[in-house]
Amino acid sequence: MENKVSIQEMIAQRQGKGSKNVIEKFIPAILAVIASISIFTTIGILITLLTETITFFTRVSFSEFFLEKTWNAFGQDPKYGIISLILGTLKVTLIATIFAVPVGLGAALYLSEYASDRVRRIIKPILEILAGIPTIVYGFFALTFVTPMLRTIWPDLGSFNAISPGLVIGIMIVPMIASLSEDAMSAVPQAIREGALGLGSTKLETALKVVFPAALSGILASIVLAISRAIGETMIVSLAAGSSPEFSLDFTNSLQTMTAFIVQVATGDATFGSDIYYSIYAVGFTLFIFTLVMNMISQWITNKFREEY
Repeated sequence: MENKVSIQEMIAQRQGKGSKNVIEKFIPAILAVIASISIFTTIGILITLLTETITFFTRVSFSEFFLEKTWNAFGQDPKYGIISLILGTLKVTLIATIFAVPVGLGAALYLSEYASDRVRRIIKPILEILAGIPTIVYGFFALTFVTPMLRTIWPDLGSFNAISPGLVIGIMIVPMIASLSEDAMSAVPQAIREGALGLGSTKLETALKVVFPAALSGILASIVLAISRAIGETMIVSLAAGSSPEFSLDFTNSLQTMTAFIVQVATGDATFGSDIYYSIYAVGFTLFIFTLVMNMISQWITNKFREEY
């Protein structure tokens, strides 16, 4: 017996299809707006930083800002030489990188090449928990535990220094390097490993001479992103590095980074419209350029060394 569809049912089905077509037309527009939020946010941040930075440079010359070695924004004769803040930032970042890169890559090699599936499912989430710890906790950990421990070994080390926050920032970025590098190594086809082992390579030789080069783009990108994260760290250096900007290569005494200065001014009594007030935007814009360059380098490395399988 043939199924008969009434006119009312046909009209209802037609109306249902029409409403679905209307929804389908709006969905791409809604998704495009959602996808554009990050772009609009970045543009807004850039406009804010740029306009206030331009105001700062109408009061302080480019030559003083980029060539002067002294940063003394709160003195009677203020000096705005950002080189001291940049040097402090780079000292902390260097220590963090020296610590985090070998530890992170070692963890990634173990998880990718040696750990069983069960061990990997246990260790990797635990490792990534480090990335979820608030940075203020890391800062107090550096100030109240790492620094006193280092001073028992190195009595001349200052209460505020570059080594303690550098090591703790290194601990903080280890999960980023380990997780992203392990993902890149795991993406290398198993057939490549089996081919190397079949030719007589040991497991270590396969990991270092075959898998590691094949995943080099992802590994380098993870390191660059981790360094960018270390450059922009705020709370750890604010608590454990100090607030004395110095043009010096000494890692044992107090220093100040770009982010720490921004925190110091933002939580202080800087008058709206003063040179100190506008200086935080100039420092923030410089920091923005640093992180932008690091992200561009990461993208270039990814495209340059990408392996196609």
